[in-house]
Amino acid sequence: MNSIKIYTGQRKGVISKHIYGQFSEHLGRCIYEGFWVGEDSPIPNTNGIRNDVVEALKKINIPNLRWPGGCFADEYHWKDGVGPKSKRKYMINTHWGGVVENNHFGTHEFLMLCDMLECEPYICGNVGSGTVQEMSEWIEYMTFDGQSPMAKWRRENGRDKPWKLKFFGVGNENWGCGGNMRPEYYADEYRRYQTYCRNYGDNKLFKIACGPNSGDYHWTEVMMKEAGNMMDGLSLHYYTVEGDHWEDKGSALEFDEKGWFQLMKHTLLMEEMVTKHSAIMDIYDPQKKVALVVDEWGTWHRVEPGTNPGFLYQQNTLRDALVAGTNLNIFNNHCDRVRMTAIAQVVNVLQAMILTEGGKMLLTPTYHVFDMYKVHQEAELVHSIVDCGDYEFGGEKIPQINVSASVDASEKLHVTICNLNPNKTADIRLDLPDFKPSAVRCRILTSDTMNKHNTFENPNALTPVDFKGCAAAQSGLKLELPKMSVVQLELSK
Repeated sequence: MNSIKIYTGQRKGVISKHIYGQFSEHLGRCIYEGFWVGEDSPIPNTNGIRNDVVEALKKINIPNLRWPGGCFADEYHWKDGVGPKSKRKYMINTHWGGVVENNHFGTHEFLMLCDMLECEPYICGNVGSGTVQEMSEWIEYMTFDGQSPMAKWRRENGRDKPWKLKFFGVGNENWGCGGNMRPEYYADEYRRYQTYCRNYGDNKLFKIACGPNSGDYHWTEVMMKEAGNMMDGLSLHYYTVEGDHWEDKGSALEFDEKGWFQLMKHTLLMEEMVTKHSAIMDIYDPQKKVALVVDEWGTWHRVEPGTNPGFLYQQNTLRDALVAGTNLNIFNNHCDRVRMTAIAQVVNVLQAMILTEGGKMLLTPTYHVFDMYKVHQEAELVHSIVDCGDYEFGGEKIPQINVSASVDASEKLHVTICNLNPNKTADIRLDLPDFKPSAVRCRILTSDTMNKHNTFENPNALTPVDFKGCAAAQSGLKLELPKMSVVQLELSK
């Protein structure tokens, strides 16, 4: 039998709500059609932003939204996206499909969206093709309350008072699409650019430097050594693909158990990467002042047949839900260093929360995992010890289950567990040496089919339901966790 011991008296730090962040890029149908439909659209909207998507995201308490990219950020020139829409410059989105954009969704529209979502904006500035002056003036435009050319222009464009802006990224993937820079070069560029990212009035920026691609530990070493004292966060990007190589992506829907196992094995590498990057950061920042910001993560499959290959539209199954739950458990358990993440991407792109088709909208299995896990936001991580069996396939093995647990402000204990095995139930003894529950509520997301997913014809094919496989036992509970499932427990004293 698998065992989980949870010591609620051993608190290990607060799980930042910002671990549950989202990413929106000018890519495919994420911004246009996903969020922005325009004021004249027959789709119900508020000032051009579709209402159904906003309401769905508010339900899962998204804490932050990253924009405008991604690779798009380092070719985006913000001044082209403000002022009267009829006078905004058109631009070619060279990274994603070569489409021409009208810049109708810009700074004002994004910050209005964040106000509607009641979340923090996370803006990524242009280092790759931009200038120090351009970035500096963008921050002035958004956050300065005095008399200046940029503040005057903002007022002329309809916004009197400045916005509050906390999270600001100084470039994106500057090791690749953001300029193909070496870490030594980018470290110097970061030092220069961040100097002019000013704090105006009582607005204080949380500056996030471009960090490593996956397991590039040299990049982390250089950045922390050369610029660690000038940043608040260092980003990490890691996508889960089915194959052993970046080009070897599988189908989102058509896969067998090998494809299932490979995806789970590869997503568990996040644990190794977070641990190793954190260890390097600890050398230069033992007080953990700099957050590890995993602001691009999630599954990356082949695009759905018949869709634009540059739009990265993919379906979302129970397999993706297990990937989401597993990564969120990892981030929760490393909340001392991982204090912000953003799954890619929020609508219609990669591992999305929401898919839209015209006026129709559906919630994906990944959305439901975020809904189940939102109980961890701002709760205290508690110490847990997991002793579990392995899930074996093709001569390889991975742990069958993974877990995170937290206690919220009302002293309720929440436990989230993933069973990665698509064939076997996980019998679990949950020991609670210092917590005696008087009430237990359980929810589960599972199916008998590995590629179960929601469609516009059947949008509720896979949704969470109450879980009955839970029984009281001496000093805890006994659980019968169905195969390939995500379970959330709420225990009250």
